[in-house]
Amino acid sequence: MDKMRQVRLAKDAMDRDWADPELDLDTVAAHAGYSRYHFIRAFKEAYGETPGQYLTHRRIERAEDLLRTANLSVTEICHLVGFSSVGTFSARFKTWTGLTPSEYRTKHVGRGAALIPGCYAMLWAGGFRPAPATGQQRNSGEAG
Repeated sequence: MDKMRQVRLAKDAMDRDWADPELDLDTVAAHAGYSRYHFIRAFKEAYGETPGQYLTHRRIERAEDLLRTANLSVTEICHLVGFSSVGTFSARFKTWTGLTPSEYRTKHVGRGAALIPGCYAMLWAGGFRPAPATGQQRNSGEAG
């Protein structure tokens, strides 16, 4: 398989799994079949930024969308887009946009449609985890 195709497969994995906080450089490099260090060089050569920068930008772009459209707290958005620390999320968001997440929301909310209720946004974004199986079946036999 040629080098660019291998790097593209890894980029596709990042595009697909960007919200997963467990997505790390070793996992992505494995998609390309490279060591983490060789993958960083190959990715930067192909796309002009490191895999970490690309993933951060993807997550920030998604956070921008949620801040404009969803009635969710900054903390909820932080976790939905794959950051595990609100401080890191806020710092990276400000570096990328020039505004804190709260400032960004204040500036952009009200320019379009009403905010999506948080419960719908969480459901759509996969923020709700399925309840653990109890081993009991519903009376009607419908799926849980």
